[in-house]
Amino acid sequence: MILSALLTSVGINLGLCLLFFTLYSILRKQPGNRIVYAPRLVEKEKKSQQADFSLERLLPSPGWVRQAWEPSEDELLSTVGLDAVVFMHIFTFSLKVFIVAGIIGITILLPINFLGNQLSYDFSDLPNKSLDSFSISNVDDGSNRLWIHFCAAYVFTGVVCYFLYQEYSYISSKRVSYFYSSKPQPHQFTLLVRGIPGSSRSSFSEVVESFFKEYHPSTYLSHTVIRRTSKIQELTKDAEKLYRRLARLNSNDNSHKRFRHDGFLGIFGRKVDLLDHYGKRLEALQDNVRMEQSSLAGKEVAAAFVSFNSRYGAAIALHIQQGVNPTEWVTEQAPAPQDVHWPFFSSSFMKRWICKLAVVVACIALTILFLIPVVIVQGLTHLDQLETWFPFLKGVLNLTFISQVITGYLPSLILQLFLSFVPPIMIMFSSIQGHISLSNIEKSACSKVWWFTVWNIFFANALSGTALYHVQVFLEPKKIPQVLAEGVPAQASFFIAYVVTSGWTSISSELFRMFPLICSFISRLCCHNASDDLEVPSIPYHSEIPRVIFSVLLGITYFFLAPLILPFLLVYYCLGYIIYRNQLLNVYAPKFETGGKFWPIVHNSTIFSLLLMHVIAIGIFGLKKLPLASSLVIPLPVLTLLFNEYCRKRFLPIFEAYPTECLVKKDREDQNDPTMAEFYEKLVTAYQDPALMPVQYSGSSDGRTSPLLHAANV
Repeated sequence: MILSALLTSVGINLGLCLLFFTLYSILRKQPGNRIVYAPRLVEKEKKSQQADFSLERLLPSPGWVRQAWEPSEDELLSTVGLDAVVFMHIFTFSLKVFIVAGIIGITILLPINFLGNQLSYDFSDLPNKSLDSFSISNVDDGSNRLWIHFCAAYVFTGVVCYFLYQEYSYISSKRVSYFYSSKPQPHQFTLLVRGIPGSSRSSFSEVVESFFKEYHPSTYLSHTVIRRTSKIQELTKDAEKLYRRLARLNSNDNSHKRFRHDGFLGIFGRKVDLLDHYGKRLEALQDNVRMEQSSLAGKEVAAAFVSFNSRYGAAIALHIQQGVNPTEWVTEQAPAPQDVHWPFFSSSFMKRWICKLAVVVACIALTILFLIPVVIVQGLTHLDQLETWFPFLKGVLNLTFISQVITGYLPSLILQLFLSFVPPIMIMFSSIQGHISLSNIEKSACSKVWWFTVWNIFFANALSGTALYHVQVFLEPKKIPQVLAEGVPAQASFFIAYVVTSGWTSISSELFRMFPLICSFISRLCCHNASDDLEVPSIPYHSEIPRVIFSVLLGITYFFLAPLILPFLLVYYCLGYIIYRNQLLNVYAPKFETGGKFWPIVHNSTIFSLLLMHVIAIGIFGLKKLPLASSLVIPLPVLTLLFNEYCRKRFLPIFEAYPTECLVKKDREDQNDPTMAEFYEKLVTAYQDPALMPVQYSGSSDGRTSPLLHAANV
C-alpha cells in the first residue's frame, strides 16, 4: 500500500467519525431519542420527558464529552460496577503503554526506518511511496542501526510488564475493597451442587437436606432443587413484556396512544384499546403459566442450590470433596440469582458433554470458513492479483482514487463486516456449552472471539503469502520465527488501515447507535411507543474486550516493525476512553457483576502479544543478518514467562476465590448487622427459578402497579 492510499483511508474514516459525532450531538438532544441514547436514564426516571422546542437542540455541541469526562472512578464504580471500571482500565493501560511506545517509536525508530536504503524508492514522490519504507524492512541488512531496534524491544517489554504488574495489583486490591464494601449477596453464601445421587425412596430435595444436615450441621441453611422448566420460560418472558407495556400505558397521560391496530407493525387489522387487548393476552398467558407450573412438581434435576449461614461455611463445602465418589456431590460457586442461566440446568450430563464437543467442532469449522473472506481481502490489497482475477476491471483499477479506495479502505471494511457476525455466533456456542451463568457465557465467548480474531485476522492475513501456501514449512517449529518475520512486516500497511477502519469508525458508530436509532424510528412511524418494549442493554464484553485487546496485540507486535501504526492506536484509545465512558453512564446497565474477572483475560492476551513480538524479533534479526541480536532476544520470552508465572501466583488466586481472611472478616461484620435475619429469610427463596415463581398479577388497577411475577429482591 502506498502512502496516498493510507491517507485516503484516513480521510474517509475521519470524515465518518466527524459525521457520527455531529449527528450524535444533535440527535441525543431530541426527546424522542432518549430511549436510544440514554435508555439507562429513561429506565431510572420511569417516565418519558417532554421538552419545549429550542434552536439549541438543532446545533451540535461537545457538552457530552465534558459530562463523560467529569465523573471520578469511584463515581463510575458506584454507578456501573467493577466490571465496567476494569473495562475502562483496558483503555488507560493501553494509553500508558502506547504513549511510551509512541515516544520511542515515532522519535527514534521511525526516522531510522525511513532513512534506510534496503528498499529503492523515489524519495521525491512521497505520496506514492510505499509504507514499507517506514518499516524495519527498509533498514539495511547487517546495519548497526538494528541494535537500536534490539534495545527498543527490551525497553518496551520492561515497560509493558511494569504497567501490567501495576494494573494487576491495583485491580486485585480494588476487587478486595469492592468485596468488603458490598452488602451481603446470595451467591456469597450459596453453592451449586451437581451429581446428587438418586434414591428410590426419597426425592432429590430430601436427599440434599439429609446429606448437608449430617455433614454440615452448623453451617447448612437451606436448599433449592432445580426443576425442568424449559417449556414455560418463553411464556414467562412474553408475560413480563406484556406487563411492562401495560405499566407504561398506565403511566402515559396521552390517551390516544392507547389505541392502535392489532395487525402487522400496528398498521393492519382492527383498531383496539391496548389496555384491554394486552390485559386479555396477559390473563391467557397467566393461565398457561399456572398450568405448566402445576405439571412440574415432580420433574426434579440432580442439581440444587445449597445455601449456608456464612461465607466461610460455603467456602469449606466448595473446596473439600463431599463424597467418596468424586462424580457425586460436585460443588461449584453459585452465580448471583440474576446471573443464573436457567435453560441448561435441564440438560443431562451426556447432553452437556456432546454439546461441548459439538462447539469445538463448530468453532474449527467457522475458523476454516472465515478464511474465504480473508482470501478476498488479501486479493483487494494487491491490485496486480485483482487484475489477474478480473481482467475486465483493469481500466477502472487504473484510476488513482479508485485504486486508493480499494487498497486502502475497502479490505479492512469488508473484513470488519464479516467479523461483526462472529461475536453473536460465539455467544450462541458458549450458551450451549453448559455454563451455569450469563457471566461465564460472556467470559467464554470473550476468549473464543479473541482467539478467533488472532488466528483469522492476524495470522491468516499476515501469513497469507507464506504460511497458507507453505504449510509444511510453518509446521516446523524451527521455521516459525522466520515465517513470521517474512509475513508480518509485509502486512503492516493493511493493519494500519484496519486500525483506522475497525478502530476509529467502529467506535464512533458505537456512539451513534445506528441500528437502535433505526428501530426506534420505525417503531414510532408505526404509531407504536418504543418505550413500551424498553430493555436497557448491557455492554457486550464478549465483542468489545477482544476488539480492544486485539489492537493492543497489533501495537505491541508492530512497535519496532512499523511504528507508524502507533499514532493511529493512540487516537483510537483516546476516542474509546471518552465514548465508552459516555455509553456506560447513559446507555448500558450491568446484567451481572463478576468483580473484575475479565482482567486475567486482558493480562494473558498481553503476555501472548509480547511473546509473539519476541518470536518475530528473533526471526527478523536473523533475516537482517544480525544473528547475535537474534540470539540475545531469546532471554526475553523466558523472562516474560517468568513474570507471567509470578503474576499468576501472586494475583490470579484472588480472582478465583476470596481468601479465608476476607471471608471471616466479612462474616464477623455481619454478626453485628441487624438486617441479616431478614437477609437469611430472603436467601431461602433467592434461587427459585423465575419460571416457577407464583403469578401475582390481577386484572384490577392495583395489580397493574405490582410485579407480574413475584421475585425475591436480595
